[in-house]
Amino acid sequence: MVEALPRNGSVDLAKAFDKLKRSIWVFHLNTGSCNGCDIEVLDVLTPYFDVERFGIKLVGSPRHADLILLTGPITIKTLDKVVRAIDAMPRPRLVLALGSCGVGGGIWFNTYSTLGGYPKLQELLKSLGVEVDKVVYVPGCPVRPEAIIYGVALLLGLAEPKVRYERVEAVEG
Repeated sequence: MVEALPRNGSVDLAKAFDKLKRSIWVFHLNTGSCNGCDIEVLDVLTPYFDVERFGIKLVGSPRHADLILLTGPITIKTLDKVVRAIDAMPRPRLVLALGSCGVGGGIWFNTYSTLGGYPKLQELLKSLGVEVDKVVYVPGCPVRPEAIIYGVALLLGLAEPKVRYERVEAVEG
């Protein structure tokens, strides 16, 4: 339902998606999640939210994807596959990191079997020479379906962020 979509000020996201000139293809990659966020991704595809009416479709290969949707804390076992999937994407590479695990590693942020969240993966990707053009973090455990749709709108430039991340450095003096 259109009423269920989040609103950002006076911008109606349903109308914002009408500005798209083509469909958006999304590759969903589970990187070791508990499946809570994965279930919410499936919820976005149900008739209640029906994101396919906006042209958003899941694809089976990162080579065809406009954006990649990551769920989970990125386990050491999935790390190679994640790097290869992001590297296989055409440019511009857009990443939507979902849930507490995708954002910062969740409850597994400092365990031996996980890399942590997407920020640690981004450091690794830079060291390997794999560039990512834009990243949006959508927190929550599990993340709400409306927040997933809003995150896609942010990645595509169809909505303004409600909260901006700013790094504050301590000044000695």
